[in-house]
Amino acid sequence: MEQITGAPNVVLIDPLRDERWDRFVENHPFGWIVHLSGWKEMLERSFPHMKGYYLIVEDEKNGRIVAGLPIFQVKSWFTGKRLVSIPFATLCDPLISDDKSTAALLEGAIELSHQLDADWIEIRALHANMPTEHPRFGRVSFFHHHYLTLDKPLEELKTSFHAKAVRYEINKANKSGLHRVIADSKEELKLFYRLYVKTRTRLGLPPHPYCLFESLWDVFVPQGALKLTLAILNQDVAAAQIFFKYKDRVSMEFEAWDFRFRNISPNHFLIWEEIKDSYQEGYLTFDFGRTSIRNVSLMDFKRRWGSSVVDLPKFIYPLERSAQFSENDSNLTYRIARVVFQHSPDLISKTLGKLLYKHLG
Repeated sequence: MEQITGAPNVVLIDPLRDERWDRFVENHPFGWIVHLSGWKEMLERSFPHMKGYYLIVEDEKNGRIVAGLPIFQVKSWFTGKRLVSIPFATLCDPLISDDKSTAALLEGAIELSHQLDADWIEIRALHANMPTEHPRFGRVSFFHHHYLTLDKPLEELKTSFHAKAVRYEINKANKSGLHRVIADSKEELKLFYRLYVKTRTRLGLPPHPYCLFESLWDVFVPQGALKLTLAILNQDVAAAQIFFKYKDRVSMEFEAWDFRFRNISPNHFLIWEEIKDSYQEGYLTFDFGRTSIRNVSLMDFKRRWGSSVVDLPKFIYPLERSAQFSENDSNLTYRIARVVFQHSPDLISKTLGKLLYKHLG
């Protein structure tokens, strides 16, 4: 353990060596797969420009962890040096317990940013009641989170889906001859990735590098926390989706689909099959991940599954930096980049994606 200078109640730990950490995540109400020590292992294996620092507040009497904040140094000459909690996490929270520990962790993060010469701090939140009036952090919100509570029998749950946009599509997919395969090898992961690159290129988005998915597979499949499903028609992969499964929730994190099969709705097929599995396995929540507030069509798609929606805010230090943040979709450079990706061959798209993700997080 290492004391944070200037934050006397906060210490740094290595979660890969400190057995308390994963137990703490398991027992904390906000604990999610991205908080686990395996996420640090996965990120640092995949991205040399990232290094994780785990700040904790301990109980003075028994040394038990009472609050924690995983935060990663992201170094880039292009996007700047910053601290992010947590890179590539669509859903995450500071693992806080009360206002006192929250304030201590935020001060610890600020002190760490000074020590590491970071330009700014970005803390993402879902459930955590962060102090929005904290004088040194500003709040921005460009994403929404859609989720489905699995608290009704399946057929009753299905009636909450939009009749034409969802239920009809599920029925059509079921009549099409599609069948689902649950992946158990990296050969199937490679099938997913080839389709994923094509999907992201078609959408004008950079594909994550394959090393990210391989690391996710290596770390979380043995724990039963990652599931890859493929919708197959004859010998073709019509769609594929990656889900995180941890504690009482399942989250749809990555998806890919072959545009040729759009008329038989393979994505609807896979989502409904996973919702059924999640319900039968006793999970309480099915997450649809995060969505840009400007992506109206995707928000409509998720809303039609009967989902609830909440904000996914970010808290930015220093305060004046938060005023400079703008939603990517409204940025001219971003729009130009999307056009470039849409007209790039797959090999070029993969290469550009690999280069870009050396600066993102």
